[in-house]
Amino acid sequence: MTSTIDTSKIGQPTKTAKTAQRRHVRTLTGYTPETDATGKEKWPVGDEKVWKEGIPTLTTEVPSITKSIVNHVHTSLARQAYNLDNLGAYQAAALSARDNLLVNWNETQLHYSRKTPKRAYYLSLEFLMGRTLDNALLNLGMKEKYQDGIDKLGFNLEDLLDQERDAGLGNGGLGRLAACYLDSSSSQELPLWGYGLRYKYGIFQQLIAPDGSQLEAPDPWLEHDNPWELPRTDVTYPIRFYGHAERLDGMKAIWSGGQEVVAMAYDTMIPGYDTKTTNNLRLWESKPKRGFDLQSFNAGDYERAVEASNSAEAITSVLYPNDHTTFGKELRLKQQYFWTAASLADIVRRFKNTDKPLTEFPDYVAIQLNDTHPTLAIPELMRILVDEEDVPWDKAWEITTNTFFFTNHTVLPEALEKWPVPLMENLLPRHVQSAILHMQIIYDINLVFLQAVERKFPGDKERLARMSLIEEGFPKNIRMANLACIGSRKVNGVAELHSELVRATIMKDFVDFYGVSKFSNVTNGITPRRWLDQCNPGLSNLISETLKLPKAAFLKDLTKLEGLLEHAENPAFQKKWAAVKQSNKERLAHYVETTLGFKVNTRAMFDVQIKRLHEYKRQTLNIMGVIHRYLTLKDMTPEERKKVNPKVVFFAGKAAPGYYIAKLTIRLIVNVARIINADPDTKDLLSLYFLPDYSVSLAEILIPASDISQHISTAGTEASGTSNMKFCLNGGLLVGTVDGANIEIAEEVGESNVFFFGHLTPAVEDLRYQHMYHPVPIEQKCPPLARVINEVAAGRFGDGGVYEPLLNTIRNTDYYLLTEDFDSYIQALKLVDEAYQDRTEWIKKSIRTTAKMGKFSSDRAIQDYAQEYWNIESTKVE
Repeated sequence: MTSTIDTSKIGQPTKTAKTAQRRHVRTLTGYTPETDATGKEKWPVGDEKVWKEGIPTLTTEVPSITKSIVNHVHTSLARQAYNLDNLGAYQAAALSARDNLLVNWNETQLHYSRKTPKRAYYLSLEFLMGRTLDNALLNLGMKEKYQDGIDKLGFNLEDLLDQERDAGLGNGGLGRLAACYLDSSSSQELPLWGYGLRYKYGIFQQLIAPDGSQLEAPDPWLEHDNPWELPRTDVTYPIRFYGHAERLDGMKAIWSGGQEVVAMAYDTMIPGYDTKTTNNLRLWESKPKRGFDLQSFNAGDYERAVEASNSAEAITSVLYPNDHTTFGKELRLKQQYFWTAASLADIVRRFKNTDKPLTEFPDYVAIQLNDTHPTLAIPELMRILVDEEDVPWDKAWEITTNTFFFTNHTVLPEALEKWPVPLMENLLPRHVQSAILHMQIIYDINLVFLQAVERKFPGDKERLARMSLIEEGFPKNIRMANLACIGSRKVNGVAELHSELVRATIMKDFVDFYGVSKFSNVTNGITPRRWLDQCNPGLSNLISETLKLPKAAFLKDLTKLEGLLEHAENPAFQKKWAAVKQSNKERLAHYVETTLGFKVNTRAMFDVQIKRLHEYKRQTLNIMGVIHRYLTLKDMTPEERKKVNPKVVFFAGKAAPGYYIAKLTIRLIVNVARIINADPDTKDLLSLYFLPDYSVSLAEILIPASDISQHISTAGTEASGTSNMKFCLNGGLLVGTVDGANIEIAEEVGESNVFFFGHLTPAVEDLRYQHMYHPVPIEQKCPPLARVINEVAAGRFGDGGVYEPLLNTIRNTDYYLLTEDFDSYIQALKLVDEAYQDRTEWIKKSIRTTAKMGKFSSDRAIQDYAQEYWNIESTKVE
């Protein structure tokens, strides 16, 4: 006899949730110790005294720090002083710092398990973390001691910091916002975890071709071991795709067959500043359930032998795969479901470990959806509750709608996420299957919802069509923003104007149905630890010295910066302030010289725009303005040029690989720079640089060096922006449209300290209407811009024909209103030049701007979420 396997059972769920054993009773992420009859905790295994003597503590003194680093050199890296380079020294120092983080991390997780507070979970497809070592040492309060210890070992801390690669887990503001919120949650001692994906190659490494165009190369950020992550081989969940769903009674179903992959967790510690609290970012990596098909290999079919492995691993290979192909679309949808399903399984498992009934789930769990990417978490929680936990549909929906909260990040209708129904039916048959007799979760949600809408607005078929989760057409599409709205307890925008527009436009029908109280605002924020103390230590030190406060005082309460206002008129303080700015400009100039080989005039005004490339962000308006300035300089006499304010313009940002117009904009910037920077008549008065491969670390060099920064989106298109806050916190003045958080910044710092231009949001739609139906030639409407466009088309900056598609977006419909705003934009830049000539008054404006940035701390924003949305409280780890 022998054991046998029933092949008909392969691909079937092995157990129902009712009979399945709970996993991770003693999880590596904390559990509550058992107690005896007297209530005393029982030690779980072995000799308690021996265990407790071996538990590590923080290494806080230089000798213990150096011992820890050397220990890692020898044991973790298997190297010695004889063959240790900067990279090895960085890895050893990082592992030593991680040991300290883990001490606090373990105490934090055990504290949460014992206290069982309500916890929040932040689901974001991006977490743009930046480098970790410097941030970790600052938050631990150990940077000076590590610096001393590393010096004693013969290395320089700054050199080691440069060895770290930015984590390739995000692209733009969405991911950086998520990273700031994680930092603030720990610093504010809030029980919050982040959930994301562990992308093997990030988004891409940006290279510039000889013709100036963007090239994309893989970003192998995990090429060397990442010392900041902990692989959790014990935390895995099976995730199913394809197959079929068999409908049962009570709106339940069994989903079986198809492809199963495994989600494995990787944990990253998120230390708070000046506190023990260390929260967690859990990232999922996709692995094959069985990585190798031995039968196919033995049959000589080597490609099929690894097909399943490659298919599974592709899910977490790249952030935002190009979705211009059917394969790319399916891969993006796979990513979203894989991530949300693994996160929900983990969250539900952790809640069940508390032995509370599922009806209390919303009392202990709040889940924030950062944009529409994680919206599939809503039907997935319904699937778990209904199919696996036998919760009746109505009760499951009540639990779900009291658990989720949704942050909207756009008012552009074309940016609202939709997925083709046939794609979802094939990939996720339990979540969507539209056959009339076999409706599934999303269709069931939609039916019940539309019935409620019809009762409130009887006979209003157009309203029903607008509010439906299903957009009719060929093919039909699922509207993810609608699903996120009806499945969430509250919906918020990210700046006052944006939230008003959400209520008045894309969510107006839902406001009519639910009432305005469901729709609110949380203005974005930034962490002052990274965006002041870490990136601009000279300014942070000057503030501490001037206010006679320890750094912790203002880094955890940014409103204390208002104390700088009483020093703004002090000439000695102004001189110190200007010296810090000059030092930061020289640091940026050194970076440009060492990476691009160009010398930068550090006595010129530094003008910076750093954002992902998109038409609505209007990098095109900026480069047209640069060309206009160049042509104006060329028209001047040598005597006239002597009066001109010298200016250096910096661009940085990536364009999505499939975004042709955005990539053309980069190409134009690079080729304009080649001409301008080589022109002997003007190069001392105007120079232009495009810094490739934009990242958090590059932003940390650019932002402190700026004199002005540009935030010039078409009014009503930028949800908030956060780079505007970072520049202003570092004393850079703002040039911008009346859009997003620019408005609130101006309210705080005073409109005399910002340079606004352009049409206002209420005028935008009418102007677009006029463009469409009553077009006016650009030569007549805006002659200066017409001249710029004609110079580009004529080949002054290389082959003009290449740029025709880009130029035609302005000549024809001009959807983003460059022709309407150009004259106003040029006038605003003239006002900047005039203001910069009075250096004393300029420095005062800079000081006042920094002093009034207290509102824009992510500590304030995370507390808004905690108190007004999630209903969670700070809990101190003793």
